[in-house]
Amino acid sequence: EHNAAAQIGNNNSHSTNVFARNKKQELKMADNLKINKIFRRDDTPLTQEQEAMLSQVRAVQTTPRDARFPSSNQAGHCWNRYNEWLLCLKQTDDAGVCQPLRYHATSICPAIWTEKWDEEREEGTFAGLKVDK
Repeated sequence: EHNAAAQIGNNNSHSTNVFARNKKQELKMADNLKINKIFRRDDTPLTQEQEAMLSQVRAVQTTPRDARFPSSNQAGHCWNRYNEWLLCLKQTDDAGVCQPLRYHATSICPAIWTEKWDEEREEGTFAGLKVDK
């Protein structure tokens, strides 16, 4: 059995072909694991419960990428999204209009942070944007 990673250093065409074949097989396997299959390989219809679960999984979204926060540490992005939601509340005074911003904040921030900030806002000790109720 040949190790594909070791094959990279060889200069003969046989090793390159083996590596390329293995890569194609990996890509083909990845295509077979699409979300709509839900760990299934046959075409039997899904139950209503499975369909409901699938639609929930497909609906999951997170906040859009923000070029101001290119690193993997998203704490600053979280803080900004939360305060953008508060700014919307302050400017419009309509929670319904601002709901998408709240969703972005809760999708990127740990729940414990948003819960803590919500409590701090109620107590009047929140360090971020102040919104009159």
